[in-house]
Amino acid sequence: MESIQSFRDKLVEVCQRLYSKNMLAAADGNVSCRLPNDQILITPAGVSKTRISSKDLCLLSLDGKVLEGQPSSERLMHLYVYQNCPEARSVVHAHPPHAIAWSVAHPELTELPSTCLSEVILAAGRIPFVPYARPSTLDMGSNMKPFLPECRLLILSRHGALSWGESIEEAYMGMERIEHSAQILYLANSMKSLTHLPAEEVDALRAMRKKIGNKTL
Repeated sequence: MESIQSFRDKLVEVCQRLYSKNMLAAADGNVSCRLPNDQILITPAGVSKTRISSKDLCLLSLDGKVLEGQPSSERLMHLYVYQNCPEARSVVHAHPPHAIAWSVAHPELTELPSTCLSEVILAAGRIPFVPYARPSTLDMGSNMKPFLPECRLLILSRHGALSWGESIEEAYMGMERIEHSAQILYLANSMKSLTHLPAEEVDALRAMRKKIGNKTL
């Protein structure tokens, strides 16, 4: 069985990778994982992700009781995912710039345009926009309800993004997928306009995605 220290080290590494990819600033974002004993290991409140060490991480019970440390104020959002997605073993919340910008510039959109890129369909199915909720409130979790557990990648309107997976690595890769897709679509839109795949190709890609399952690629 994997050691608790191994989980701690992996979360610290993810924090550093997110910062290096410009998906975090200051003390933004939070990362968590579900341990084999069903306790939740999560990053602390108010600490830059570049300065976190494994000993700084906090522990929660699945029902939200603080067992160790001063956990992120956005822990309710993480707990909501774990409580509503039995397969979730890790949650990553970050502030990827291009993904957030889409929600600011185009509040009419319900999801990141998926029919422009095969990778969005194959790797994620779709990436919806979750209606805005005030940070650190219960609404941050409840507003995700219509999208869970179907969607593992979510853009939190005017705030950030969230990804979850069956491993820490899957959750992290999901955040990369969100921002990379949003950046490509931003560049295409700024060059001219978004163009879409033919309907029959979209149907074929969705059929492939169905065979793959819900995991993030």
